[in-house]
Amino acid sequence: MKTVFNLIGCMAVALGVLGIFLPLLPTTPFLLLASACFARGSSRLHHWLQTNRVFGKYLRDYENGKGIPLRGKVWILLFMWASMGYSIWRTDLLYVRVLVVLIGCCVTLYLTRFVPTMPIARPGGQPD
Repeated sequence: MKTVFNLIGCMAVALGVLGIFLPLLPTTPFLLLASACFARGSSRLHHWLQTNRVFGKYLRDYENGKGIPLRGKVWILLFMWASMGYSIWRTDLLYVRVLVVLIGCCVTLYLTRFVPTMPIARPGGQPD
């Protein structure tokens, strides 16, 4: 069973990395899936993902219940809606447009309502 978790985790990492460059392919959910799979399949791979210099801190903070920084949420929503807007503009199919808007609304709702926002740290190290 560990092999299955590791295989799914590797595929999720690959899709997450692709999601950095491809609009409408989410990065964060795939990386969270990979982290969950590696936690069950390989402590070495889980440690690698958690200590990755690009997204390790965000995964650790999210998994520890700290959430996502406000600046990160704003950038996520800006880039997501910009790429979705481009996709909506480029397609002539009404059902695809509606589906893209529904997905965007669901992701926006999830990020704003259910994912905690990390407090902004003041220069003295004290959170707001």
